Amino acid sequence: MKFITAFLVIVVTSLNQFSFAQCETWVGSANEDHLTNQHSVYRGFIKTDNFVDAIEPWREVYKAAPAADGMRDFHYTDGIKIYKYLLNKETDEAKKAEYIDTILDLYDQTIECYQNRAIKMKNGTDEKYAAKIADLYSRKSYDMYYEFRSSYSETFESLQYALEIGGLGSPYTIVVPYANITVYQFLKEQIGKEEARLAHDEMLKVCDYNISNGHEYAQYYKDAQANVLAEFKKIEYQIFDCDYFKDQWKPDYEDNKDDPSFAKDLYNRLRARGCEDEDPFMDELKKKWEAYATQENARRQAEFEANNPGIQARKAYERDEWELAISLYEDAINAETDAEQKAKYHFSIASIHFRKLNKYSQARSEALKAAELRPGWGRPYVLIGDIYSKSARGCGDSWNQSLAVIAAYDKWSYAKSKELNPSVLEDVDDKLGRYRQYFPPQDEGFMRGVKEGTRQSVGCWIGESVSVRYR
Repeated sequence: MKFITAFLVIVVTSLNQFSFAQCETWVGSANEDHLTNQHSVYRGFIKTDNFVDAIEPWREVYKAAPAADGMRDFHYTDGIKIYKYLLNKETDEAKKAEYIDTILDLYDQTIECYQNRAIKMKNGTDEKYAAKIADLYSRKSYDMYYEFRSSYSETFESLQYALEIGGLGSPYTIVVPYANITVYQFLKEQIGKEEARLAHDEMLKVCDYNISNGHEYAQYYKDAQANVLAEFKKIEYQIFDCDYFKDQWKPDYEDNKDDPSFAKDLYNRLRARGCEDEDPFMDELKKKWEAYATQENARRQAEFEANNPGIQARKAYERDEWELAISLYEDAINAETDAEQKAKYHFSIASIHFRKLNKYSQARSEALKAAELRPGWGRPYVLIGDIYSKSARGCGDSWNQSLAVIAAYDKWSYAKSKELNPSVLEDVDDKLGRYRQYFPPQDEGFMRGVKEGTRQSVGCWIGESVSVRYR
């Protein structure tokens, strides 16, 4: 182990001292046969992952002919493998930094040799060279992001080259780093929104193209696409404007013009992205949804009313169909489980019996049912007081009529002790003030031998007893 370690130090040191000759080949050189042989030797070691023994012959052929025979890039790409091996074995941070710089330099050299066609490809078209160069930039960018933790600005530049040259054929491996760095750079104000938007658009084009064309790694492109969308959620409101989203979503709208809910959803999404109602497209969406909503609300309201006897009862009341309203309110009571709502229905029936049909006894009965279901409610007793006061004239002589007023007064007073509604309380106070004058006169009570405070039965249908009070 000591020998191997010492050997690595010597070889690596010598590699770092290279004055690299870019893109030279061994073709026509005096030692072409020797270099060809050394090439085969080190390649054999590389294939078995024997990087230690591969270093020396690789160093020799790389120094003399970095582009080999001009038809392959092994001396560069194998050099990257060797340096990655050394990097993984190294513990010294300074040395690691040197190895990373060398690996990135080897990537750049390979790219340059393909760019100037010093390394030739069989049947090499411009498209093939571009694809190869894009692949090298992609692999370099991948290493910079995931392996070397290079600066974002440098990695971003490399990713831009990879995507620009690779175009729609760019590998999925660069999409996630590109998205993450773009968003980071924007949030740090190192790039503007136009550059961020461009990166976003280009990445999605790559993903869409390879997904729709059934690429063998289509699922990976889908995963990458999801990452782009999720990452850009962090900044979408900052970089995209109304026109952008309209252009993006209008095609979907054209495919869903008959779906008003889609129009509503699209309208809300565009509003959230700064689109104004004055925009003709927004106006179209809004009117389409409002027309549908009006129609749908009417349908739902009709359906709701058809299945809600309480509402049907109120409608019947508004049409002056009193008996039908009472019948429907009774249906509503039977269908209702909430005690408070039942109380309201009983009160409505009581009000109809009293105010519309002059059926005082039935009105009182329903009011008492309402009060029983809702103990803290004073309005049923206000209504009973109103019934008594109105029917007082039909309760016999003036004395019994006065007793009926006292009965009404007692109900209003009792209602006041329960009711909290200010408008109801105001009405009750007004009645208490006005009807006191209709109490019996004291001289009549004297003539009848009835002292104040004596309990007296109220005649007629009321059938209650009251404590006599005088004016």
